[in-house]
Amino acid sequence: MAMGILAEVTGSLGSIGYGLAAIGPGIGVGIIFGQGVQAIARQPEAYGLIRQNMLLGFVLTEALALIGLVAPFMFGQ
Repeated sequence: MAMGILAEVTGSLGSIGYGLAAIGPGIGVGIIFGQGVQAIARQPEAYGLIRQNMLLGFVLTEALALIGLVAPFMFGQ
């Protein structure tokens, strides 16, 4: 019985893999911007530096999401 269920899932393993890979960057982006807004509220005069570091962290985190999008298609074949 369990083998039949596994055979049905194999068609969309790439999309399942990307969905799981998108969880981490999604949480990371939320933490980055949440803490960034809190830092700007505490120290408004450092807005430029905080914003720059926030955007850099966002870009690096989104790069992980793009790798997670491409990896299942590269290694799945």
